[in-house]
Amino acid sequence: MSGLSHLDESNQPRMVDVSAKAKTVREATAQCRVSLGRDLIARMDGGELRNKKGPVLQTAILAGITGTKKTAELIPLCHPLPLDSAKVEITPHDEESLIVTVTAKTTSRTGVEMEALTGASVAALTLYDMCKAANPAIVISDLKLVKKTGGKSDYQG
Repeated sequence: MSGLSHLDESNQPRMVDVSAKAKTVREATAQCRVSLGRDLIARMDGGELRNKKGPVLQTAILAGITGTKKTAELIPLCHPLPLDSAKVEITPHDEESLIVTVTAKTTSRTGVEMEALTGASVAALTLYDMCKAANPAIVISDLKLVKKTGGKSDYQG
């Protein structure tokens, strides 16, 4: 059916069988933008933003790493993967927003795109949670796969 790998010949959902694939090093990077607003970005000091809940960026980084590790629990047809590494970076983008970048790496039979995307989402949601009292109008946008390597085909977005 139209190239959707998670549907069988009867159009029923299935987990893709990757048992015949070779284990290779696979890496994926995902990114999103979190518009916190000028006031919150202006309060950043030394690359960190602190509030009553604690260090905002450090907390979001830890949450993003946890998100990469929990992806198979959240996305029903994802394979549980042993991650070799997960890296989360949160950097200023402009006067009102940050960019969250997550890179996940594994040596496995299937890629880590979903882990990188989930990690970026969870880190962004944590930024929202940590800052919503100061600005409930925070916007999370532009979640995308930036790059993947090591599978059947590489991708550079």
